[in-house]
Amino acid sequence: MAEPAPAVGRIIRGEACVAEGAAWLVTCEPRFAVALDQTGPLPLRLRADGFGQLLSAIVSQQVSVASARAIWGKLEGAGMVTPEAIRATDHDGLRGLGLSRQKATYAQALAAAGIDFHGLRDMPTDQVIATLVAVKGIGIWTAEIYAMFSLGRADVFAPGDLALQEAARLLFDLPERPKEKALRQMAEAWSPWRSVAARALWAYYHVEKSREGIA
Repeated sequence: MAEPAPAVGRIIRGEACVAEGAAWLVTCEPRFAVALDQTGPLPLRLRADGFGQLLSAIVSQQVSVASARAIWGKLEGAGMVTPEAIRATDHDGLRGLGLSRQKATYAQALAAAGIDFHGLRDMPTDQVIATLVAVKGIGIWTAEIYAMFSLGRADVFAPGDLALQEAARLLFDLPERPKEKALRQMAEAWSPWRSVAARALWAYYHVEKSREGIA
């Protein structure tokens, strides 16, 4: 008899799911109550899935929000936001729309990867991440963010995120910002609601930095 497929796990579909996760985190780790007292209700932050989301993530790498929007506007205007369109365009054509040489290569790699985006919806999170990071230009952070917000996975974290690291330092009064490995281990205690823990830490980060006049 074939073994059953691994479970996808809990999917965040609305604000009630986020609220449920937040309530669980408070019972699991009282310091989340401190954060939530300051942040208020956490944002849903769900977005669409599919090729365009990952292409947009590539466009946004290491550039300002304004620059990313401008380049994305050019790509959309040229109809260059589908794998078919990217595959039909050469490197110079993509560069002419504002992509760097490296990002044009990444866009072509993503288009050539043939990812079944509908299939990702039913795939366990670790397999989703493995599928995405196999594509040149898609790193672990991008894959985790995609799983978290485009697929609504409730139990995924992004410990390489600097804002999450800094928020953890502040909330847990750590002597220094935790590195990715340390924060990943720390977040294991927040399973099965690690995506909500990430939302809480991001929100707390913005509150703290606003207080400092940074954000």
